[in-house]
Amino acid sequence: MEALRQDDPRRFGPYTALARFRASASAVHYLARDASGTGSDALAVVTAARPGLAAAPAFRRRFLSEARTAERLAGGWVQPPLVPATDDTLWTASAYVPAVTLTEAIGLAGPLPERAVRILGAGLAETLSRVHATGAVLQGLAPGTVLLAEDGPRLTAFGPLGAAASAEAREGGQLSVRLGYLTPEQVEGREAGPASDLFVLGLLLAYAATGTTPLADGPAEEAAERIAHRQAELTSVPAELRDLIANCLAKDPADRPTAGSVAAELALEGAAGLAKGGWLPEPLSAALRDQAARAGALEPPADPVQDAEGVRPTDAGPADSVPADTVPVGERTAGEGPQTAGEGPGDNGTTRFLGTGARPPQTDRATQQLSLPREPAGTAPAHPALPPAGARPPATPPNAPTPAAQPYPYAYPAASAPHGPSVPTSPPRTTPSTSASASAQAPGRRALITAVAAGVAGLVLGGTAVSVLGADEPASAADDKPTAEPGPKLPGRAPDPRWIHTRPAGSPVPATAGIWRDRLLVLTDSAGATALDLRTGRKAWERADAAGAQTVLAAGDGLCFLASPTEFLWLSPEDGRIEHRVRFVDQFTGVPNMKVAPLTGISGSVLWFTGSHTVTVKAPKPKKGKKPGKDTQVVKAYLFAYDIVRREELWRTPVPAGRAPGTPAYRLTAVRNADFVVRQSAGTLTPDDVKAGKGKAVFRCFDRTTGKQLWSRQFGTVAPGGAAVGDQEGRLYGAVGDDLQAFETGTGKPVWTLDGAESSVYGTPVPAGGVLHTTNRNQEVAAVDRATGKPVWRRSTEVPIGDGTPALTLSGSGKTLYAADASQVTAFRAEDGRRLWKFQDIGVQDPKGATVTAPYRVLPAGRAVVVQRGGVFYSLPAE
Repeated sequence: MEALRQDDPRRFGPYTALARFRASASAVHYLARDASGTGSDALAVVTAARPGLAAAPAFRRRFLSEARTAERLAGGWVQPPLVPATDDTLWTASAYVPAVTLTEAIGLAGPLPERAVRILGAGLAETLSRVHATGAVLQGLAPGTVLLAEDGPRLTAFGPLGAAASAEAREGGQLSVRLGYLTPEQVEGREAGPASDLFVLGLLLAYAATGTTPLADGPAEEAAERIAHRQAELTSVPAELRDLIANCLAKDPADRPTAGSVAAELALEGAAGLAKGGWLPEPLSAALRDQAARAGALEPPADPVQDAEGVRPTDAGPADSVPADTVPVGERTAGEGPQTAGEGPGDNGTTRFLGTGARPPQTDRATQQLSLPREPAGTAPAHPALPPAGARPPATPPNAPTPAAQPYPYAYPAASAPHGPSVPTSPPRTTPSTSASASAQAPGRRALITAVAAGVAGLVLGGTAVSVLGADEPASAADDKPTAEPGPKLPGRAPDPRWIHTRPAGSPVPATAGIWRDRLLVLTDSAGATALDLRTGRKAWERADAAGAQTVLAAGDGLCFLASPTEFLWLSPEDGRIEHRVRFVDQFTGVPNMKVAPLTGISGSVLWFTGSHTVTVKAPKPKKGKKPGKDTQVVKAYLFAYDIVRREELWRTPVPAGRAPGTPAYRLTAVRNADFVVRQSAGTLTPDDVKAGKGKAVFRCFDRTTGKQLWSRQFGTVAPGGAAVGDQEGRLYGAVGDDLQAFETGTGKPVWTLDGAESSVYGTPVPAGGVLHTTNRNQEVAAVDRATGKPVWRRSTEVPIGDGTPALTLSGSGKTLYAADASQVTAFRAEDGRRLWKFQDIGVQDPKGATVTAPYRVLPAGRAVVVQRGGVFYSLPAE
């Protein structure tokens, strides 16, 4: 779940939207409440067509057709609709059931046990059997459309539109849909039939059992070739399921089993009978309980400007009427009673959220939002002019339009065309940002609108505001001077960006963004590598040879190191010229065709990474009169240490192979003088690893000099995907249920426990000096004493509670702590937790473009930080 966005509908007939539940290519699913209901029975999931597609007649027809299919299939593993879709209302509602998608389940707990795969497959096959009995084809199976609930699976898509990986409205009202999973007959241009659903079911069950999809992973062109011509590699699938899945994946549709026979073979007593007594691994059951608790605690988001019935004047005062700041824990002002660590007096300027426990966050100064609307020249501005600071909002006519609180569907006025022709492959644009003291400067497409939050407005525009306009025209290409420092800073206002860089239209979002020596921002994607000057944001160089690089590092003082899936590159930071190139096949002898996982980590000039290759083990010579055995394929995996300055391998040590294709991905947890600690990513654990771990993560420690494994152990109940980090003093800090625990890595014994409120799952903490900065799902950011776990300070980001925890980053000086999530970046003073500012863009790349939904990311760069959201980068000054 995530908070509603500014342009999300607030009402769907009798339902009030509470949060975004999940999204697909064609629709957004909202968690909503029926005003006439009570308790959990009032909760519903509203599936609403994406407004950008709803205008296409082909989309409307397909959406309504699939909605009617859902009505006909209601019952069993299909939720009956509470409100059907109509031509005038392209949304449906069904009762809320706590559930996670198959994709989310694999991410949380890894591959499912065999029994759970059987129940999942049987439930889906039972539904397919009902569809095929009418001669129809479903084409609605995908990891994101199959839900796992406590009593069994649920199907949420009933045609290619609901299961689409992407959907696009074309000119003339046509609709372009790309499916995530294809079948051999579709690759060859033939129509899909009932047997096509069985092929996709086979892919889905293999994914559930192993965490990877045979044939279909990787680039679409390569996947299509494999689907049409190659046999699936199913060695990682449990033996009891292997033949059935292989039959479903037969190239000839006539050779595939029927849905009814698959259902009977997987669960003769039926999916519901086999699921009695529970069927999900404990981490997933816990996630469902947690989701249900948080869903029940949600309330309609407060909007100080508008509500669903119309406009409500705000009671906010002037922008400079900010509450007094809080004092650090242990201090109190005159007249206050005793104060407990982490608690503070009440404050109307801080938004409170349900589920944050009995320890309310301390208050802070009022903070701001930064929005970046981008409008075509010549059109009316997307936002009205903002009044000067301290002004009261003008009276709103009773019949004024209220788009933010409008019921679904929206009315979309036709936008004027921008000046000049549309050029989809326009070059990236970097905009220096300068303060404007006079209002005479006309706002351009890149006008920055900064608004002081009033009262409890949080990130909603209040009645008082300050407008700051940024330069729209790019500076001369010959001007390489650093941009001017921003002008005087208002309390709580985010600093003006020094520059803004936008990736070209249609280009992929960078796979990697890294800072080189506080001089360059290096971006890599499938087309190559691009370096930007961190002072000005201007392009320094481009290199197509570095396509697909996954890591940007500094190799000594003079070279930029990039790691790609097949080689290491050393580039000149001046012009991007390749100075050295090491191909794995040449450097790492004895490991032909090595497959490398994402790099583990680096310390100094020493890089650690894992790689694997497949060897053929010859069958033993048969005894006389016996048939010869078959050769077997065995994966051998290694952990490597490599010096990127000397360009030589230091050591390699064998490690257990991971899930197919076999390379275990290790994440660096702690680096000490003599050793380092890693944990294997949950997505690369084999089914045997998952079974042996019993829901707990396994950490391994290696000697830095020799690569010898020193120990392997578990710490409490830290899960494979749970947050964990270590320090140089030999402690490991990990999320355990709702709590955060510290352990001695030498013994595995707990040192202290930081109790969390219910459902306050902790994110990855950040050690800094004598404190540990923490974050949790209740949107709290805090600092605790590393030795004792005693709280030092605690604050709220004021973001509505969602599924994730903010990611923490310290500035280069260590003075500022940044918390980034899908909604905003919040800056805190690391010393005492004073909230400094909030940064948020509007999330639209162009007037006709798709809404950006990527989370924010913060990269420290000396006296600046680079904030990334999708393909847009902002350089902000930092302390």
